Amino acid sequence: MPYDHRDDIPDSARKVLPPHARTIYKEAFNSAWEEYNSPSDRRGNSSREETAHAVAWKAVASKYHKGDEGKWHPKH
Repeated sequence: MPYDHRDDIPDSARKVLPPHARTIYKEAFNSAWEEYNSPSDRRGNSSREETAHAVAWKAVASKYHKGDEGKWHPKH
């Protein structure tokens, strides 16, 4: 289901993402949730939620990189 606030995203993402990255995650997730409503729009047997989380992580990875300690940092 879509998220209302950036701190509503799953703990696994919230704990490792800085605030701006959480916003990116939330917005990308919510957009993908709407875009991939129909199973025919998704790859394989992925659920709507799985697809939206994958899109959200991809959006974060476009602006951030994961550090050795597991937290995400802005790309320069």
